[in-house]
Amino acid sequence: MIVDYIVQNWALILISVAFVISLSVTGFQQKNVDRMYALIASVFLLSLVVFVEFYLADRGGYRMARLVLMAVRYSATPIIVAQILYALREKQKLWVFIPAVIHAALNVVSIFTGIIFGLAEDGSLLRGPLGYLPYIVAGLYGAYLIYVLYMQSNKLYTEIVPITFLALAFASGLILPFIFGKEFSHIFCTTIIIALYVYYVFSILQTYKKDPLTGALNRRAFYEDNEISGSDITALILADMNGLKKLNDTQGHAAGDAGLAALAHCFRKAVKNRQTVYRTGGDEFVIVCRRVPDEKVADIVEQIKKNVAESGYSCSVGYSLKGKEDKTINEMLAEADEMMYAEKEKFYADSKRDRRRGRRGPRTGEDPENRMNNE
Repeated sequence: MIVDYIVQNWALILISVAFVISLSVTGFQQKNVDRMYALIASVFLLSLVVFVEFYLADRGGYRMARLVLMAVRYSATPIIVAQILYALREKQKLWVFIPAVIHAALNVVSIFTGIIFGLAEDGSLLRGPLGYLPYIVAGLYGAYLIYVLYMQSNKLYTEIVPITFLALAFASGLILPFIFGKEFSHIFCTTIIIALYVYYVFSILQTYKKDPLTGALNRRAFYEDNEISGSDITALILADMNGLKKLNDTQGHAAGDAGLAALAHCFRKAVKNRQTVYRTGGDEFVIVCRRVPDEKVADIVEQIKKNVAESGYSCSVGYSLKGKEDKTINEMLAEADEMMYAEKEKFYADSKRDRRRGRRGPRTGEDPENRMNNE
């Protein structure tokens, strides 16, 4: 029996071990690493349940044991997807497990009532009135996971590819059982762990381009991306947090960091395809718009201001359109900077606050690295 399990799940075992080793040597926060460990353990345990269930089915009898194992199997997928959300989503709360727990309770009830599943006299599967509920719940969880990952991404191709791969893996787990029957159940856990590992590897490859505090792309990415696709840029939006120095001085740098992370979240909520958020300085962000019509840029700015106002923080915003003059990146940065600082001066004048010292000089003609280091 043990040998049979190892043979059937050898790929799962190898990838799980590689996953654990990779997690142990990366610089992720320990709580996120621990959640990933728990997720890997859950997938591994599910593979054991699946193996034992079909092992007993092949030998006939064991009706109650099989029903219990089926309840665990049907309950496991939504719980595992909830674990993925808990491990990958920024600041995910435990409420995400509530629907999965309710679903698990219904599966336990089904052991005695057959409302979701049951076994015929010959040992074959019977679907109850709620027979497709496990697939519906797992599908809704999977759709929500993909939505969350997309929304917290920077909408770049290199981030969309692994999210799409993960979506296809989950879709296959919901669709292929109806095509291949129980045979697919033997490879379901391997499919999930491969998808997670691929997503993890892509995420690691992206870390050098991301700001760890806010999740926005960093200054390095700003210049690298502009070298590759600078000709596609039609507008630049600059945003600078208001009152960061006072926040740091009065409530500590942790509060300031929380404010910057909240602002980045507001910016990501406001942008769509072909619009990318970069953190280019201490409290300065640049939103690059590629092939975005001029009339849409003002709408993005208004949505940014609305999101930030709802967050309880404040920022000043300026923007520049490439226009018919075909302005350079430096010219657009300088123009957006002037607009942003005019708004910032008005903010501090209206609020009668002492703004931070050290007004930055004009940007036009500055070296890009020096310009951002002036922060």
